[in-house]
Amino acid sequence: MTETADDLSAPLGQDKPRRKRRLRLPFTAMQALAVLLGLFLLTFAGFAIFNKDPLGGEPMTRIAIRENGADKAPAEKPAAGHGQDGKQDSKQDSKHDSQETPKQAAPGEQKTVTMIDGSTGARHDVVIGEDAGDKAGAASAPPPVMAGINPKLLEKSRYGMIPVVADGLKPFNVYAADADRAKAAKMPVVAIVIGGLGVGAAKTTDAIMRLPAAVTLAFTPYGTDPGKLAERARAQRHEIFLQIPMEPYDFPDNDPGPQTLLTSLSADQNMDRLFWHFSRMQGYAGITNFMGARFIATEPAMQPIIREAAKRGLGFFDDGSSPRSIAAQAAANQAMPFGKGDIAIDVVPTPTEIDRALNKLESAARERGAAVGTASALPVSIERIGAWTKTLGDRGILLVPLTTAMLKSKSS
Repeated sequence: MTETADDLSAPLGQDKPRRKRRLRLPFTAMQALAVLLGLFLLTFAGFAIFNKDPLGGEPMTRIAIRENGADKAPAEKPAAGHGQDGKQDSKQDSKHDSQETPKQAAPGEQKTVTMIDGSTGARHDVVIGEDAGDKAGAASAPPPVMAGINPKLLEKSRYGMIPVVADGLKPFNVYAADADRAKAAKMPVVAIVIGGLGVGAAKTTDAIMRLPAAVTLAFTPYGTDPGKLAERARAQRHEIFLQIPMEPYDFPDNDPGPQTLLTSLSADQNMDRLFWHFSRMQGYAGITNFMGARFIATEPAMQPIIREAAKRGLGFFDDGSSPRSIAAQAAANQAMPFGKGDIAIDVVPTPTEIDRALNKLESAARERGAAVGTASALPVSIERIGAWTKTLGDRGILLVPLTTAMLKSKSS
């Protein structure tokens, strides 16, 4: 009835007014959100499946690395400037990744990393932080020959100069510190070996300058320039030994450092690493283990190292940290000068405990005729050892270099 009335009241020739209808979507807002979320997940899954990324999308940092031995350095890229030049350089970075010159590292930050595959023996040397414009590469250059070194006792290797026997001369005899060996043969002697030197210039210099010349200093192959510090030690008439990093039982949780000798490597691989250590400095009378409780107790790994060191006229000092060491027998088989540490002086680095250890070392020297103590370059150790050595002669005991103690033990 209402609809008929509306039709009668409408003007002639005009349609009746239509009601406004609301636009209705065929789906709800929640349904739309679910569809979008599904599309996002599907896209992400497709990217993860079909994108060949072995790291699975882990964050990555890209650094520029230049390999050693490149015949020619790439053309040096102009330095980025300010204003328009700087903007232009930044725009071109992505286009010239393969030609970009690595940014020069600050002094002391250049590093040569040698990677040796433990299963195949394949090696890969790279320099990080090297200026590509420097063809030789300061970080990869062999260490310079130290002053006062007999050139006949050096042989060139791929890493630099290493010790060798020549004209009947052996580094052990030539680089042994001066000592009154006739006097040492008649009275108890004590030798002190300070290890871990060459990395910290301050502590190394402290040991060189504050300890008597008869104290033997053992240098690690690490540090910016261990040869320079070893040269200074020899100038102060200290005898020096080279510490060779060897595998401990808890390796790699306890890692001596790069190029560590490992029981898992072949003899040739360990020999290659040994030559790298040999080349880091010159003028050492012998070598000693740096850590290495597992390696020095493993005969197949240790025997080739002893043979090579003996062939090159060096002595071997076992710091005494491994009760299962086979170094003594291996050195005897090669008729090689050998010594072993008797007392670790600063295991507990307090003045009282260090003094107690030095008294034990003194007693051992009286009982056996010769005793060797080992210590690190801690300030407290240097202070207590320095004070102890000043009165040692008054008690009838002679402080001698390590080589003198080794020769006396061999003759006894």
